[in-house]
Amino acid sequence: MHEPFNPSHATQPAATAPVREPLVRVQGLTMAFGSAVIQRDLSFDILPGEVLALAGGSGCGKSTLLRHLIGLQTPAKGRVLYGTQDLYEADDDARTTLLQSFGVMFQAGALWSSMTVGENVMLPMQVLTDMDAGSREREARFKLALVGLAGSFDAEPATLSGGMRKRAAIARALALDPPLLFLDEPSAGLDPLTSAHLDELIMHLRDDLGTTVVMVSHELESIFALADRLLFLDARSKTMTALGPPKALRSNGPEDVQRFLRRGAVPNAKEAHA
Repeated sequence: MHEPFNPSHATQPAATAPVREPLVRVQGLTMAFGSAVIQRDLSFDILPGEVLALAGGSGCGKSTLLRHLIGLQTPAKGRVLYGTQDLYEADDDARTTLLQSFGVMFQAGALWSSMTVGENVMLPMQVLTDMDAGSREREARFKLALVGLAGSFDAEPATLSGGMRKRAAIARALALDPPLLFLDEPSAGLDPLTSAHLDELIMHLRDDLGTTVVMVSHELESIFALADRLLFLDARSKTMTALGPPKALRSNGPEDVQRFLRRGAVPNAKEAHA
């Protein structure tokens, strides 16, 4: 297999950039349902403090890759390493520790309808820590305030708008202060203004809190505004064909990647300030 296009190989000085030890290494990952291969030979790192976007055409396996990264789907081949520990070869205790090192926001929020918003956010603390009830409530209220939902602790999830549900899901993902967040289509189904506010929140998490973010997205506006690097999955070749800064890939990437990134064409104000 040819190495995926990476514009940094051509533009980065050889020895001046500081070395950042990856949080996660994906090595030779093949994803399949039975004999049907979805993607093969995926190898890439997730670097601390970056926003990495996973993108590609419909059916390319973006959300499937996310499930492999968070332990929900076993690879047909290859490894997902957190530090030196393979997520899929870890014993129960080690795996529990690894699962606490990241938070996940699923596409529809996946809040428990039988719980209040505050109870949803407190759930990871209740299940995975020995925090007392008062500490859990204080921490949950703080996380909700962080995402702009200070008054929603006692609210029912059904009373929230789509954007508020996604913010609440991010608050729950932040419950244990993980260094790494996985977000599945955070802007999907939102109006432009709500989407822009959610992008601002993700930017705040990266820039002010140092949180690493991996996000599945087909929203070009969000990708150009947020992503430090973009990993492109190709549905036809069933492998990754590019990895690099979105603007560099739009200008100099493989032809299919350039076409994908030029949909909608004119850079907007949000991108201009990225």
